[in-house]
Amino acid sequence: MNLPGRSKGFMGSIMVVDLSAQTIETQPVSLKVYRTFLSGMGLAAHVLYHRIPEDADPLGPDNMLGFVSGLLTGTGSLFTGRWMVTGKSPLTGGWGEANCGGHFSPAIKRCGVDGIFFTGMSPKPVYLYVDDTTAQLRDAGSTWGMDTVETETFLSARYPGARVACIGPAGERLSLMAGVSTDQGRMAARSGLGAVMGAKRLKAVVLAGNKRIHVHNKEAMKHISRICNKWVQFQPPFLPGFLTAPVGTLLRIMPWAFTQDGLLYKILLRKWGTVSMNQISVEMGDSPVQNWKGSNRNWGFFKSLSAHPDLFTRKETRKYHCYSCPLGCGGICRTSGRHPRTHKPEYETVLSFGGFVLNRDVDTIFDVNEALNRAGMDTISAGHVVAFAMECFEKKIITLQDTAGMALEWGNPEAISWLVDQMISRQGIGHILADGVAKAAGRMGKKAQRFAFHAGGQELAMHDGRNDPGFALHYSVEPAPGRHTNGAWLYYEMYRLWKKVTDAPKMPLVYAKARKYETGPDKAAMGSANSRFLNVLNGAGVCQFGAFMGIDRIRIFDWLNAATGWHMTPDDYMAAGTRIQTLKQAFNLKHGIAPRDFALKGRPAGHPPMTHGANKGRSIDIDTLMADYWEAFGWDKKTGRPTDHQIAEITDVS
Repeated sequence: MNLPGRSKGFMGSIMVVDLSAQTIETQPVSLKVYRTFLSGMGLAAHVLYHRIPEDADPLGPDNMLGFVSGLLTGTGSLFTGRWMVTGKSPLTGGWGEANCGGHFSPAIKRCGVDGIFFTGMSPKPVYLYVDDTTAQLRDAGSTWGMDTVETETFLSARYPGARVACIGPAGERLSLMAGVSTDQGRMAARSGLGAVMGAKRLKAVVLAGNKRIHVHNKEAMKHISRICNKWVQFQPPFLPGFLTAPVGTLLRIMPWAFTQDGLLYKILLRKWGTVSMNQISVEMGDSPVQNWKGSNRNWGFFKSLSAHPDLFTRKETRKYHCYSCPLGCGGICRTSGRHPRTHKPEYETVLSFGGFVLNRDVDTIFDVNEALNRAGMDTISAGHVVAFAMECFEKKIITLQDTAGMALEWGNPEAISWLVDQMISRQGIGHILADGVAKAAGRMGKKAQRFAFHAGGQELAMHDGRNDPGFALHYSVEPAPGRHTNGAWLYYEMYRLWKKVTDAPKMPLVYAKARKYETGPDKAAMGSANSRFLNVLNGAGVCQFGAFMGIDRIRIFDWLNAATGWHMTPDDYMAAGTRIQTLKQAFNLKHGIAPRDFALKGRPAGHPPMTHGANKGRSIDIDTLMADYWEAFGWDKKTGRPTDHQIAEITDVS
């Protein structure tokens, strides 16, 4: 239902599909809900909090899986092509979310809704097809067993012009590392929500609507977008790829840090994409190495050829742009591997299957990336599992008898590829490992648990909190933990929120590096602002890479007002971010999650501290950081629980 006179930017309704009853219903959403929680992730939190019972099995019929677009998607704004999958996570047992680009987000809204939610469980494999006149569940028997690329190719041929999101064999086999794929290799990968889709026997969502997305002030939207695009197009000549490692070394040895301007990162992204950070991150101590026990000294830049950004862009045949993105940080590549056409691996994948497992072979990284994308499996989690298995092999917890004679030695390309194939097929030891390090370690016993690093069951990303404690904090406090997109001190610097938000602490131009490791009210305010702003981004469907240019250059708050006709201040939008964060935290409490249980432990928190390398001697006071962060939200600083009044205030909205 598109509600004239009030639905500007948003569509005014959601679609609810009961897979057990095979029914589809469009339900209106009140203006109050949008004003309170925006759209996208905020709308999903509102729907799922009320509709998933507290004892719901994440892989059972009572879990609800949502596909949501953003409030700004399709409005003429830039960097607003993100869509999100949400549900109760089978990895953590709490709030689950996965974020993705591509071209699927506007397709949701062009079907006349802001989100599509699935409950129940189909008796047989199905896919949902929606166009302007039809919403039907159709038989997916012929695609069940296909990989994600095969599935999308098949359905796109049947429905020309439609956009497809689907699962592959990992989701069908209920791997808790499974995600959802679109654009033949863009993954909503985290939280294990592909397994939820597989458990519901939902193979794909196929969208072919053409409904219009209205905005309040088209001219203002265009004007703000033109200003933003001028900053995107600013691209001075930059250093060659072989100098990125010395830059990382320089950043490591300097006793002072400069507040980072995200415009510099934008220049890197436009030149190389996220692989621009490969060697910089290893050298400065940002990228974890060898299952969190190694350092830049394991993988010095003279030897770490597989991290060289030019080695990836040389295989690029064209840039890849997500919807409404003028930057184009992705790439389509041709290789000599099993699948010649492939998406360029992202930084997280390169490091997960590079330094994290001590692999220097570029071709293996390309092949593993494509294999996991086709299987529909999270590359970050899969890389963690490979590193975990290699350390268990090193400690003789896993033996040659367990691996059919394959030596799981550090840096062995053959072993890496073999182990990934085993996990995808759930064969042999791959059956034990396919549900992530927490489940694998639980099955293998206490000795193995020492080498399984995660936050509440979710594997950590390729950014080391011992280098930037903001990563460690957000890995630990977010309702969907362990994710690099949640926040960091670096992110706070690049957002430049103090330019628009009254309670955001201003960063100095230069500061002593030791300040990064301090705790206190400023750090709590920075962490709180990161979370609140990310909720605004995810409510609007904004790409974080665009937001890194700074809030004074990518004017998200102005776009939101121009799209909706609202007159909300930046502080008002940040308050919506607070409400969304509180609602997601309340979701976890409802489902029996003790927030403190997500706290980082062991090596990733610097316990014990490293004795060598870039992060030598560093430990994170994670307990104090978490307590201060919760206090900044007005929650109980010991438990992370919002007050009864705060919970009642956000859960009574209808």
